[in-house]
Amino acid sequence: MLYHLLYQYFDINLFKYITFRGFYALITSFFISLIIGPYIISKLKLFQEKEGGYVREYLPNGHELKKHTPTMGGVLIILSVLISALMWCRLDNFYVWITVFSMLSFAILGGWDDYKKVKTKRGISSKTKFVIQILLAFFVAILLHLYPDFNSVLYMPFLKNVHIDLGVFYILFMVFIIVGTSNAVNLTDGLDGLAIGPSLIAIASFAFFAYVAGHSKLAEYLHLPHIAGSGELTVFMMALLGAGLGFLWFNSFPAEVFMGDAGSLSIGAVLGTVAIITKQEIVLAIVGGIFVVETLSVILQITYFKITGKRLFLMAPLHHHFEKKGIEEPKIVTRVWIISILLAIIALSTLKIR
Repeated sequence: MLYHLLYQYFDINLFKYITFRGFYALITSFFISLIIGPYIISKLKLFQEKEGGYVREYLPNGHELKKHTPTMGGVLIILSVLISALMWCRLDNFYVWITVFSMLSFAILGGWDDYKKVKTKRGISSKTKFVIQILLAFFVAILLHLYPDFNSVLYMPFLKNVHIDLGVFYILFMVFIIVGTSNAVNLTDGLDGLAIGPSLIAIASFAFFAYVAGHSKLAEYLHLPHIAGSGELTVFMMALLGAGLGFLWFNSFPAEVFMGDAGSLSIGAVLGTVAIITKQEIVLAIVGGIFVVETLSVILQITYFKITGKRLFLMAPLHHHFEKKGIEEPKIVTRVWIISILLAIIALSTLKIR
């Protein structure tokens, strides 16, 4: 909005720069989070206490103490992002709107699940939620596939001239990326600050990737595909980064609020969507290595148990295994953040190692 008002109508040059708008989108969403956070948390807490609280079953000892910590805190992230993005993003950019749709649709699905968990102690069935995720991701994939400036080429990191045109099968690949990432972030959300930390690192990384992909000279220099218009996603991702930092203010140990599915599914969907647009789908698996490992731990646990009747880990996802081993929650979270930073550095190195 500010771009259209202050640059296009009043010719204030500063507002044409993505970097300037990105930094202030971050600051705006962060302070919005701090301002509206206490109010939203109090309302969520009242709702949850009225319904008797909620805590997931089959968790390590100690998690019952979090019964009255409100969930559905992803609402705080979504509101902060939307207000900031509407202020600082170009509103004539297709990629911004498709990312907003991806975030909102998965947030609504996750919020519905959170509501049912608190209200009835049972969320949406896994099958129903998965089918809806696929339908939403398929809609996003179709819109991207039909967009004239978008292509179905898959680019390989570390390799300069290796890319594969998947054609119509790229639609299925996009669905896999969006649904897989949203569920992976969701599985990681189990300790105070655990999911939001790696998410913030991944968001910051893809803010940079979006900027490079949208800058023709930088993309050419680094042998990356130039995606015209994708640079505007930098502003959106910076808004998401600020909102995430604001959420972390309240979610750090001991947490005052949990993001719930409303936050985790929407953040994962945004990461998947932006990775697709910037043609960094494979790099997403590196940046989000923590999400990948958490997901694999669940898959391996289920598979191993079906084959042997025994557990491979003390508990899955993997962070609960470490809890069972006696490692304190803040130490697990801090170490996950450290690993996420190292993975982000490796991912960013792919820009030069080609």
